[in-house]
Amino acid sequence: MNKSAGNCYEDFQVGMIIRHPLGRTVSTTDNTWFTLLTNNTNPIHFDHNYAAQTEFGKPLVNSTFTLAVIVGLTVNDISQNGVNLGWQEITMPSPVFEGDTLYAQTEVLSTRESKSRPNMGIVEIKTLGFKQDGTVIMKFKRTILVYKRGHVPEIPIPVVKE
Repeated sequence: MNKSAGNCYEDFQVGMIIRHPLGRTVSTTDNTWFTLLTNNTNPIHFDHNYAAQTEFGKPLVNSTFTLAVIVGLTVNDISQNGVNLGWQEITMPSPVFEGDTLYAQTEVLSTRESKSRPNMGIVEIKTLGFKQDGTVIMKFKRTILVYKRGHVPEIPIPVVKE
């Protein structure tokens, strides 16, 4: 039997603060590739000459990349055993630049049983994304449908044959 990583619905308590242990440094390649892969044509993300003429003086990291990284940093603790139902109130109070290292912290706002899925519960959280100097760069609320203990699908791991 293979036990899944991550928290189950019963592990979340209102008011609980989770400081996610991993950080992620954003590179120029991350920013350029993500921006171009998603067809974002704003040169402030990939044209250093253009960005140098703005109030920031250098490229801004694509905000949807920032959101993806901050959410990714929380997955093992928050949604490894769940399904996203939505994000609310996403704000970006400070810019992110290439070379910044991003971290995340989450507070559990509410929990409730799912009415339509008895093997799951609904968890509402608030996540702060911040960079190496502690400056908050992103805030959002997120709602997740999380499996209850004993109902998490097993991760299939094949038997090794030598």
